[in-house]
Amino acid sequence: MRLLPDPVRRLAAWCAVLLLVAGVGWVGVQLCSQFRTAVTPVLLALLGTALLGPLYRRLVRVGVNPSVAAGLTCVAVVAVVGGALYIVVAALIDTGDQIVASLKDAAKAVSRHFGAAGTGLDDLAENSRALLGKFGGTAAANVISGVSVVGEGIAMAVLALLLVFFFLRDSGRAVTALRSLAPGGTADTVEAMARRAFEAVEGFMRGTTLIALIDAFCITLGLLILQVPGAIGLGALVFVGAYIPYLGAFISGAVAVLVALADRGFVIALWALGVVLAVQVLEGHVLQPVIQSRTVQMHPAVVLLAITAGASVAGVLGMLLAVPLTAAAFGVAHELRGRQVLDGAAEAPPSGEPPGS
Repeated sequence: MRLLPDPVRRLAAWCAVLLLVAGVGWVGVQLCSQFRTAVTPVLLALLGTALLGPLYRRLVRVGVNPSVAAGLTCVAVVAVVGGALYIVVAALIDTGDQIVASLKDAAKAVSRHFGAAGTGLDDLAENSRALLGKFGGTAAANVISGVSVVGEGIAMAVLALLLVFFFLRDSGRAVTALRSLAPGGTADTVEAMARRAFEAVEGFMRGTTLIALIDAFCITLGLLILQVPGAIGLGALVFVGAYIPYLGAFISGAVAVLVALADRGFVIALWALGVVLAVQVLEGHVLQPVIQSRTVQMHPAVVLLAITAGASVAGVLGMLLAVPLTAAAFGVAHELRGRQVLDGAAEAPPSGEPPGS
């Protein structure tokens, strides 16, 4: 190695580090995939704990027993999540056929305007029932597997809820255990990193939920004013899609515009597009800076890459978990960088004093 120039040796060292990190990351992903039934509830419970932590702490501050406060918080999350799911599913069921029919009409309109270039959309619209029939046949042939998947999902949801209870009630013990497991002299750093990561996830979850509610309300109100059919279902779709930054808003907004185009014509579709764009401008320039000002700010390119990586690893669940996990990683990185700056400033000699004096 001494025969190689210094730049080559530095490049080789960096390549070795990158290969080591990539190998460890690959092994971690494979282990998470193998133990997904245990890892997924833990991650979902951490997100739920981050979202419900303020409510739990408020109950404790007013004198409620920690166990009772954690139980009440879990009951609240069951009621809220169950109610939200019921509203979303009911809205999509009530207006789903209308939305699908509108999308089919929009595809036919596009095919008429673009001629041969649009025949693919027309064919897709015409054959959608056959595709659904084939899918239904496959699902019927694998009904036992489907029941198993549903049972696994219910079991993971129950486990996640129980973990939320324990994470809320024993959060203080978790900090003590984390400090006891940290190598000598690094307890403060490890605790600060964990707190910074959790604060980033907590801010992301609260901010995203509030932004999703505002986006869904504004777009639903705009579509109702424009008398676009299925406005409630489209608003529910906007709310769910808001948890997948950028991509979810784009897809749900495009569906709303296509439905308006099919049922209300080109002018109303332009107005619907204006509503969607206005809400997105409001989100990007007002809601995001104000609501999520205390969270880790990530570049849109980083968010899109994280969503793509999460989708490739775990599908829709990976898309939902990718951004908060990336926010936690950015929080840890910022904490480490801040501590390095402070350590460097502490080791620097006073102004006017030569080094080593």
